[in-house]
Amino acid sequence: MASSEGPRRAAVLGSPIAHSLSPVLHRAAYAELGLDHWSYDRFDVDEAGLPGFFAGLDATWAGLSLTMPLKRAVIPLLDGISDTAASVEAVNTVVFTRDGRRVGDNTDIPGMVAALRERGVDKVESAAVLGAGATASSALAALSQICAGPVTTYVRSRARADEMRGWGDRLGVEVSVADWADAAEAFAAPLVVATTPAGTTDALAAAVPAAPGTLFDVLYEPWPTALATAWADRGGAVVGGLDLLVHQAVLQVEQMTGRSPAPLAAMRAAGEAALAAR
Repeated sequence: MASSEGPRRAAVLGSPIAHSLSPVLHRAAYAELGLDHWSYDRFDVDEAGLPGFFAGLDATWAGLSLTMPLKRAVIPLLDGISDTAASVEAVNTVVFTRDGRRVGDNTDIPGMVAALRERGVDKVESAAVLGAGATASSALAALSQICAGPVTTYVRSRARADEMRGWGDRLGVEVSVADWADAAEAFAAPLVVATTPAGTTDALAAAVPAAPGTLFDVLYEPWPTALATAWADRGGAVVGGLDLLVHQAVLQVEQMTGRSPAPLAAMRAAGEAALAAR
């Protein structure tokens, strides 16, 4: 783990990156933990620029957070990755160890599980996933820990359908695939995970039934989404993207600083304030 002596640096990398909330969350954690010598920044880095960025890092660096499009591109630059990261071929966290190694992990998956458990969702008999991108594979990995039965994924193309079946086989999840045109059928499941870009599920809001189960919508801006609003209005439980972002950041802070537990409440409050100010 990172040394507590001297200045320590961390940052989030991605492209685009200007709207990332990660600096707000991590800096709030440092303030709460009294880590005055720690700094956390953001850098717009694409896949082509990533090797050069890594080459310029010195011993003051403790860790990196990674967002799109770098979660897979970073893997060849690392000395090792966790089983969790390997399970979905995606790294969102890099820790620089005392002996100079670069180790990758994925905190999105345990972050999803923690966000759901915070709202009392420990086990479900079935679930549905809207979408089939990178976040959907992480959702399947999280569901492998809490879903006892089948997961239905709603996708737009045959290629995406094949991808989701492949991820299901790899993660040990019983996956069935349905067409996006039938996505409203997902709402019968006790847990629905929406992993699609902003606006994609807006047209489905009118189809939310009375007394739905739990919706996990991974978006945090704009928030609430039309789907989340309709869901809450009909009495369903809603877990949002900020919940995911905070829980995965908590794990990043703990790994990078070696301090545990990270201050979840302070980090969430900082994130909420930053979003409200936008």
